[in-house]
Amino acid sequence: MPLSRLNQEQLCAATAPFGHNLIIASAGTGKTSTIVARIAYLLQEGVKPEEILLLTFTNKAAHEMIERVARFFDSETVKKIEAGTFHAISHKLLKKIGKKIILKQPKELKILLKTIHAKRRFDHIDAGVKPYQSSYLYDLFSLYQNSEINLTFSEWLKKNESEHSAYFDIYEDILEEFGEEKRAFSYVDFNDLLILLRDELQKDGSGLFFKEILIDEYQDTNTLQGSLIKAFTCNSIFCVGDYDQSIYAFNGANIKIIGSFKERYTDANIFTLDKNYRSSHVILLLANRVIEKNPRLYPKELKVTREGKFEDPKLLVYNELFEQYQAIADKISHSQNTHDEIAVIFRNNSSADGIEASLRELGIKCKRKGSGSFFDSREVKAVLDLVSLFVNPKDMMAFIHVFEYAKGVGAAFSKELFDALLKIGSGDIKKAFFEPEDVENPFKKKVKNSQLGLFDDLHEIGSVGRFYALGFDEGFLSNPILKNSRISEEGAKFIYGFYRFLKESRSVKVPASLVEHAINSHTFEDIANLLAKKRGTLKDGNVDKKLVDEAKERIMRKAWLLRDLAKNYNDIFGFLNALTLGSSEMSEGEGVNLLSIHASKGLEFKEVYIVDLMDGRFPNKKLMSMGGSLEEERRLFYVATTRAKDRLFLSCAKYDKIKKIEYLPSQFLNEAGFISR
Repeated sequence: MPLSRLNQEQLCAATAPFGHNLIIASAGTGKTSTIVARIAYLLQEGVKPEEILLLTFTNKAAHEMIERVARFFDSETVKKIEAGTFHAISHKLLKKIGKKIILKQPKELKILLKTIHAKRRFDHIDAGVKPYQSSYLYDLFSLYQNSEINLTFSEWLKKNESEHSAYFDIYEDILEEFGEEKRAFSYVDFNDLLILLRDELQKDGSGLFFKEILIDEYQDTNTLQGSLIKAFTCNSIFCVGDYDQSIYAFNGANIKIIGSFKERYTDANIFTLDKNYRSSHVILLLANRVIEKNPRLYPKELKVTREGKFEDPKLLVYNELFEQYQAIADKISHSQNTHDEIAVIFRNNSSADGIEASLRELGIKCKRKGSGSFFDSREVKAVLDLVSLFVNPKDMMAFIHVFEYAKGVGAAFSKELFDALLKIGSGDIKKAFFEPEDVENPFKKKVKNSQLGLFDDLHEIGSVGRFYALGFDEGFLSNPILKNSRISEEGAKFIYGFYRFLKESRSVKVPASLVEHAINSHTFEDIANLLAKKRGTLKDGNVDKKLVDEAKERIMRKAWLLRDLAKNYNDIFGFLNALTLGSSEMSEGEGVNLLSIHASKGLEFKEVYIVDLMDGRFPNKKLMSMGGSLEEERRLFYVATTRAKDRLFLSCAKYDKIKKIEYLPSQFLNEAGFISR
């Protein structure tokens, strides 16, 4: 059983009495084993599996823990344990209590907000500062939701961004309309999931009850997540975390939540796991030497368990930035470790580009996580949007994404086009294409409100006769949607291609077949050609045909890889939800791991390189000036170094010849004892 494999500190924590328990689990001290053992202990004590809730920060972590519990208990029993990320669990529980929701990624909803923002004008206000762009307004509102539950958005803005006070009413109005649009289509983003579930729990009518809630990575919980935990009817919580690994302040993570545990729960039990099973003693010595510069919230002293002789961490200093990347790639090429056991960890995404290029130049395979993502690529998103529109023709965001590619359309007009289709299709765009109502002008006219920045948007009626020579179906030519004078011939062709996709998809139901049908559609062909041409266009405006062909090949390769992923699913809704909730955890390919520090959290490797340890880059002074702190940058350094088991290399460069910038070594190298300043 899991309990028999624990050391004394882990056993005391895993068998703690029901109540408020906090386990301080430093890097590599076996927190996963302790959580698994705690779940086993609860089951042994007669707690029903459906009364156990495990909240993690990645679905992979939840899956691993439940898989390990299943080695000792009946699999059907273990399946009843609710386990997953805050967002995955909230999504599942909301569905369980009958809430109609359609989960959308933030990047999708940013486009919806953009269409609303674009209808406002700000030039009638002399504020001395430019108004926020829609994308930044979305991020700011998201940060507000994560970090504040007692103030309105305007009050929070006034507290943090007072120079924008002249725009507050317009911002509030934009966000109010944004909320109305989301509710109209049942759209939710990740924050909405938590807010909706919290509100349902506070009504006390949800019927959801757990005897114990276990929370992994407790140091990274934000105020919103904390309020959700509090909303559950539960008298026992088991929180596992390490204040030295709190690295999500940019997402509203509140280190005070773990720091004030004893004050909030006067009956709290605090346990400390202090035996490290991962890193060599020389690596731990370096990591501890730096992190000790931060204030101590709870006393702890990490003890080494691995015996033997290990290689000392090494500092690699290079004259030039890209010389650094090339030298590290060369060093990796001569390593005795397999490439999957090697990680290059970076603070800035720009570092990954140089490392990736240098590795590929030597023919070394690598996979990247925490910066660019396979699922973020526009071609993959386009295929998924086409599939989404077929299974849910009311998916406005998917429609906007697809029709942004139509010449002369864009995000704002895409939304107007969608609204018009709903009007002539009685709320169904499939019906709008195949059985449209005869409406003289389906395009809505906006009402002017200068105080809130709204302005008129007039639509002229045009003749569909201009499209007769394009060879469209007669039924399509009679569609009222074509009457809008802003639709060009190219735009009409794109709309027709989409109409054909819907028409020819009617008999397709298996996820992989539907994805394949989307890939083979004229709509995706148009999108792929447009993307390839854009990627093959040189800085001087000339198009390089070879680059276009190579880009097209890569686009299609990604599209067919998506089709292969779909083969693992029998249900199209399950496929789409899995990608929305878990795509950020997936990485493409094999080989050397290229990881942002945040993406490296929870992982371990035999050999680790931490690059660009220069003043300004790490610690990142730009992010520190935008609400970060030196303490958090130091925690990031601690997390990065403690990913290494056997070999650790810290590297820096003196000069960037492209930007013509001279660098000084990071202060962390001084704190680690490598240099003196």
